[in-house]
Amino acid sequence: MKSRINLFFFVGFLLVLASCGTSKSMHHLPEVANYNATKPVVVKQSDSAFVSGKNSLLKNKQGLWELYVEGDPLEIGLNTGALSDSLLKNQEHIFFSKIKDIVPSKFQQRLLRNFLKWYNRKLYLNVPEEYQTEIFGVSQYTSHDFDNIAPQFQRSLYLHAAHDIGHALQDLALVGCSSFAAWGEKSEDGNLILGRNFDFYVNDAFAENKIVAFINPKEGHQFMMITWPGMVGAVSGMNEEGLTVTINASKSKIPLIAKTPISILTREILQHTKNIEEAIAIAKKREVFVSESIMVGSAHDNKAILIEVSPKKMDVYEVPNSDQLFCSNHFQGEDLKNEKRNQLQIANSHSEYRFERMQELFAENPKINPKIASEILRNKDGLQNIALGYGNEKALNQLMAHHGVIFKPKEKLVWVSANPYQLGEFVCYNLDSIFKERKMKTVVSSFQQKNLDIPKDPFLETIQYKNYQKFRIEDHKIDLYLKNKETINPEFIQNYQSLNPDYWVVYYKAGLYFYQKKEYQLSQANFEKALTKEITTVPDKTAIEDYLKKIKRKLR
Repeated sequence: MKSRINLFFFVGFLLVLASCGTSKSMHHLPEVANYNATKPVVVKQSDSAFVSGKNSLLKNKQGLWELYVEGDPLEIGLNTGALSDSLLKNQEHIFFSKIKDIVPSKFQQRLLRNFLKWYNRKLYLNVPEEYQTEIFGVSQYTSHDFDNIAPQFQRSLYLHAAHDIGHALQDLALVGCSSFAAWGEKSEDGNLILGRNFDFYVNDAFAENKIVAFINPKEGHQFMMITWPGMVGAVSGMNEEGLTVTINASKSKIPLIAKTPISILTREILQHTKNIEEAIAIAKKREVFVSESIMVGSAHDNKAILIEVSPKKMDVYEVPNSDQLFCSNHFQGEDLKNEKRNQLQIANSHSEYRFERMQELFAENPKINPKIASEILRNKDGLQNIALGYGNEKALNQLMAHHGVIFKPKEKLVWVSANPYQLGEFVCYNLDSIFKERKMKTVVSSFQQKNLDIPKDPFLETIQYKNYQKFRIEDHKIDLYLKNKETINPEFIQNYQSLNPDYWVVYYKAGLYFYQKKEYQLSQANFEKALTKEITTVPDKTAIEDYLKKIKRKLR
């Protein structure tokens, strides 16, 4: 995979030399002359509370940042940037340090910069002007440390395609989300309820500063979304009409040019539609460059559907004669489900496994309510409740989610998980009261509905969770040992495996180590042990079987 990515970057570099189209995109700025571009004055009320006029940013006791902004696109962008200034700069450093880890070579980084210029040369033509303007406002507060990558606005625009690029290059394991919906007979009160885990993983630091944003735009509907500093696109959100959106990546080929990022399309749906029909109409207007399932829930329709989009097709999937809907990372509608790339995704990835696990947990819970939804999102076991090992991507709770969220659209209630992952408290918010009360508030305080919060997962207090935290540290160490072909103390391997004994990876990596050292019998024993565990994907299992074949030949 690494050589393929490097080749991709190199081809991009060659194309940028031949392209005359990058100069215009690198100098493009949205038209903001008709807006008031005065930078906001922020008053710091405490280390965790900031105010600018009617706009505010506050960190609640669970560690979630609550942002309220209002106005035209530039006002929303400038106030968001001004209020989250230090968070925004920190988030950029976190993201680009991850890129440096993936592409450590200075030469390759230069190729990557040139590739980004070429690849994103048409991006600005595919992002609506109002969101370009908002991104421009936010970008005024980004760091100048990365101006060598691209100017502030262009760099901020590029980052809105990061989700799309990340799942196009899925071997980077950035995404793998699960979502579900229930209504009618399947919901405890008959009203629609939705839950989702957003498994977009950069690193732990990236998810530290989660923002629950409440946005009151001059045009369109008031809405909330769960986001991070610098992100104006929507990955999970609900508006004042009880219209919800969540996104799940599907298998894509590597696209040759950026078009409309999925999060920008879903932001437009969130802000400008009130029901499923209107959401579909907006999705039909936009060209996307990767494949994605958008789950749309609607209080007006009291049901959820999937808008399945790819660079060439769009389909709307509804489950006939049913009051439940599931979505992982493959297409289900007639127009896209039989495509070769989608069928390979179903056969080789962990998407179908998680899909079946959601079905199984729904069968065990005849009526879904917020508490049950949180338990499903936090579930760490496999089919028939088998132990998968902690961190296995076959689990609904992979212990890597940026956030978990639960929506009750008719009641305008939303629950957002506090760190870590979706294990902390699910903090409840009521959109009706937030947008009504914010107009009258002069003192900034948390928006949460404290009496409706869902308690943190008891798993956080267990020895298993403490061992999992230790395991992640040791797992990083063994990766470095393998990369540098260093000698590993046998006690290290024994301890490493004891910290997460049901996870196939701990035996696989030990097998790799002993194979490197030509200790083939020990390698064989570990690879065979790995095969007794629930292995994440078919290619992973095939790789282990291939090593065992090589070992058998060597031991003859």
